[in-house]
Amino acid sequence: MFKRLRARRGGTTPPFEAPIAPDQPFVVIGDIHGCLTQIKALLPLLEGHGTRVFLGDYVDRGPQSAQVLTRLFALQTERPADVICLMGNHEVMMLDFIDDPLGGGSRWLRFGGVETLASFGISIADPAHSSEDFPDVAELLEQAMPDGMLQWLRDLPLQWSSGNMHCVHASMNPAKPPDAQSENALLWGHPAFFSAPRRDGQYVIHGHTIVAEGAVCDGRISVDTGAYRGGALTAAQISTGSAKFITV
Repeated sequence: MFKRLRARRGGTTPPFEAPIAPDQPFVVIGDIHGCLTQIKALLPLLEGHGTRVFLGDYVDRGPQSAQVLTRLFALQTERPADVICLMGNHEVMMLDFIDDPLGGGSRWLRFGGVETLASFGISIADPAHSSEDFPDVAELLEQAMPDGMLQWLRDLPLQWSSGNMHCVHASMNPAKPPDAQSENALLWGHPAFFSAPRRDGQYVIHGHTIVAEGAVCDGRISVDTGAYRGGALTAAQISTGSAKFITV
């Protein structure tokens, strides 16, 4: 489904009518946020649909972030040609905490970091009054990760493309080509992403912004359906001319 948007200076803009044209079939999975039960139920449904691309935000808010990371880390290690894990803004915040627990990294604890620490077996007192403990907590988190996981997290790419389909965590600037995007737009969003359709026939498949159900609109394919707060976990099966949604 495609939506017509009004141009800023009157009249109408042409609807986005570019074909869905990947180089190969693949499937994209939205934000997991520590929801192990849902990803375990979804994965068997994705077998045989091509490369699996995870859009980031594996941690925080849900109860089993450590277990989700362990599952994805093993999956990509075992099948590196078939599994792509992208960086999300919550992975960035967690890495910032590890690297700078007394500085900017401390904000992670306000956005789900406490729940992620608990999933690794690490408890923390009231984050608002225990900042002196943050360096020790960061060290405990690093030690709790399996060998190789921290470097794997640091190396997660920001986007993956096939044909005119571009997978990112949050968004792209609709006025710039896919290979000229800022890290901030890819991870945190762009103010024009939902209001201005692209003009270059390129699709952006994204998570980060919760929608009621998977949707295709004006070159955007949205797949974050809020699994951590009781919604479904959604994947989009992409093939030539088609985007089909799978939910659990």
